[in-house]
Amino acid sequence: MTFSVSISDRDISFECAGDETLLDAAERAGYAIPYSCRKGLCASCEGDLVAGEASVRGQGLRVGPAAGVLLCQTRPRTDLTIAPSRIKKVEPVLRKVFEAKVRKVERPISDVAVVHLRLPIGQRAGFRAGQYLRVLMPDGDSRNYSMANPPHRNDELELHIRHVAGGKFSESLLASLDKGSRLNVELPYGEFSLSDNDDNAAILIATGTGFAPIKSMIEHRIQAGGRRPVHLYWGANTEADLYMKEMPRKWAEAHAWFKFTPVVSSPTGDWDGRTGFVHLAVQEDYPDMADLEVYACGAPVMIRAAQKDLTGSSGLSGDAFFSDAFTASGDIKES
Repeated sequence: MTFSVSISDRDISFECAGDETLLDAAERAGYAIPYSCRKGLCASCEGDLVAGEASVRGQGLRVGPAAGVLLCQTRPRTDLTIAPSRIKKVEPVLRKVFEAKVRKVERPISDVAVVHLRLPIGQRAGFRAGQYLRVLMPDGDSRNYSMANPPHRNDELELHIRHVAGGKFSESLLASLDKGSRLNVELPYGEFSLSDNDDNAAILIATGTGFAPIKSMIEHRIQAGGRRPVHLYWGANTEADLYMKEMPRKWAEAHAWFKFTPVVSSPTGDWDGRTGFVHLAVQEDYPDMADLEVYACGAPVMIRAAQKDLTGSSGLSGDAFFSDAFTASGDIKES
C-alpha cells in the first residue's frame, strides 16, 4: 500500500510505500532531507510528525502531532504530514558500486589510517564535497566513511579511518588491507556540503576524523577559485591527534579567505595554542553569529553542544547549522 506524505506549510508532497522509510521516499522523489547515519542514531534527520500514524523502528507506533521523529526509521501507516528540519528539491541520487583497489595505507598517528583507493580504469565517482560512501563488507554489513579527496579527483577515493576498539572493519579488516587489496564501495551518500550562499562566512568545526569531509570541501573551493570567507576550527584531545595539521596551516598561508584555529582539550606542556572545547573557542571569536553559517562534523556530543550553544546565546539561525555526526556502532559511520 502507498501513502501520501505532505510537508507542513510547504507545497511539497510525495508518495511513500508502507515498507519504505520517509527518508528513502523523499530521496526517490527528488527531495533532500538532512541525514548522516541512516540508522537512527545520529538524529540528523529528526523532524516532527504533524498528522497521521507511522511506525518508527525503536519507538513503535507514533501518532501525530509528535516531535522528534527519526525520518530514516519512519514508515507510514496512513497519509502523513511531516515537518523536517529542512527540505529542498535536488537532482535524483544516482549511486554506484565500485570495486576499488587499495593504492596505499598511511598511518599518520597510531589510531588513524588514511586509505587511498583507486577506481577501475575509465570509471569515475560522482559526489559532492562533504559526502560519504559505504564500504560493503563480505558478510553483507557495511561501514560509512566520508570522502576526504575533492570531487575533481574522482578517479580515486581517500578515507580517514579512526580505530574503534572491537570494530569489525577498523580493527579487523583494515589490518589485512595492503597495496592491491580490493574493496567494494557504494556512493554517494549524505547531505553535508557547503551551501551556495557566498554572502555569509562559513565556520567549519571538526573533531577527530571529522576533518575528512572538511578537507574535501576546502580543496574543492581552492580548485574552484572560491573567495567565501571560511574559518576552520579543528578540535582534538592532544596536538598529536591533529593528524594533518600542517595541511590547513598551509591553506591559511596561501589563501586570504581561509583561517585555521586548532583547539586542544588536553594539551601537553609545549602546546601554546587554544585549549578547551572547540565550539567554545568559536563562541569566543564570534559572539554574534546571526550572519554566519556553521558546519560541524565529528563526535555527536560536540555537535549537540555546538548546536545548542551557538543557536542559543550566540544567535546563530537554526537554519544555518549543518552537521554530520560520526557514530560508531554496527552498520553506521565508524569514523
